[in-house]
Amino acid sequence: MLDEAPMGRLQIMAVALCVMLNALDGFDVLAISFASPGIAAEWGIDRGALGIVLSMELIGMAVGSVLLGGLADRIGRRPTILLCLMVMAAGMLAATFSFSVVSLSAVRLVTGLGIGGMLACTNAIVAELANARSRSLAVALMAAGYPIGAILGGSVASMLLVSGGWRDIFLLGGVVTAIFLPLTFMLLPESIGFLLQRRPANALERINRLMARMGRNPLAALPAPDPVAPKASFAALLSPGLARTTVLLTAAYFFHIMTFYFILKWVPKIVVDMGYAPSSAGGVLVWANVGGLLGALSLSALSWRLDVRALVIGALLFSTAMVTVFGQGQAGLSGLALVAAAAGFFTNAAVVGLYAIIAHAFPTAVRAGGTGIVIGVGRGGAALGPIVAGFLFTLDFKLQAVAIVMASGSLIAACALILLLARRSSIQVTT
Repeated sequence: MLDEAPMGRLQIMAVALCVMLNALDGFDVLAISFASPGIAAEWGIDRGALGIVLSMELIGMAVGSVLLGGLADRIGRRPTILLCLMVMAAGMLAATFSFSVVSLSAVRLVTGLGIGGMLACTNAIVAELANARSRSLAVALMAAGYPIGAILGGSVASMLLVSGGWRDIFLLGGVVTAIFLPLTFMLLPESIGFLLQRRPANALERINRLMARMGRNPLAALPAPDPVAPKASFAALLSPGLARTTVLLTAAYFFHIMTFYFILKWVPKIVVDMGYAPSSAGGVLVWANVGGLLGALSLSALSWRLDVRALVIGALLFSTAMVTVFGQGQAGLSGLALVAAAAGFFTNAAVVGLYAIIAHAFPTAVRAGGTGIVIGVGRGGAALGPIVAGFLFTLDFKLQAVAIVMASGSLIAACALILLLARRSSIQVTT
């Protein structure tokens, strides 16, 4: 019924709230990037040590996506999102009291748990609240919140760096995250798809309350359970029917996210090392996220009419090219900003499209868990990317060579999606 009906006000409001929650994710993840020049200067750490610090919340995100994504398939999307917000707020505020690389790394690791779980949950709940026609668009718009948060937060962070210190960035993130706790509690509904699948106590009553808020007629009784629906477990994701999809999507996300986070994590430090001020470096990163936002919105609009898988493969190929071009260096700050924006356009368009593909690939019973596995294991690439780049820099590799190595992640991801697309086409022909 909800798949075929137009989107109602409650559904649109919930999707909009998830866009804002993902924007919050975007700022929380990149807070350490904006703060990295100040951290390096205050504590006197080299690129190798900084690469480890930059990756700690990404490791936490990997663990959080897997564990909390699976938890959301058991207790619900809404309570898990509220838990993630509490962890994120506490972690951001705790970062302001860090006094060493070890303490900051530990705090960012914990913060990453909440960020990773949040992304798995919002991706699942948006897919389940949207109708069939709007699902790809809704998920892509949700993912577009990430660069919005980076742009708005980065603009404020650049101003804070002029007049204050790097700890002010984390203070801002902690306060804003805490504000979203009561808003989410009041405005975000539970997924009806989850309630139908898990059938907790008073499921019919809870579903009918939500149906009334959506302006729909109540159900007289719950429909019969789907006898072939997979159980909410990690084992189901590696069953014969889902294993290939899980593995190929995880590989695509893993390798592309290495490329994506090379740009997001290393741009400020690279620009500062070229002789520019930290505030200027933050500005270049903001432009990378402006490009990312435009890429996300462009792919969202195109997905309304075109096959999202073909769009993502094209974005991945252009991502490979533009990250390579970024590594060649530019004559001035404006040139750096322009190339960073172009790289951000294609890298983030591909990420947004991958989220839409993931939302369609898994059934309701394992959607949050499947999303969590793909994003969680894939976040290993996010954590590995800054570390590999930092290691290559310590081996005296030039920026050009490092950029080529890191750009290859997008190319490998495109190959994985081509294999997935070819497999599905073969199945359809055989059928």
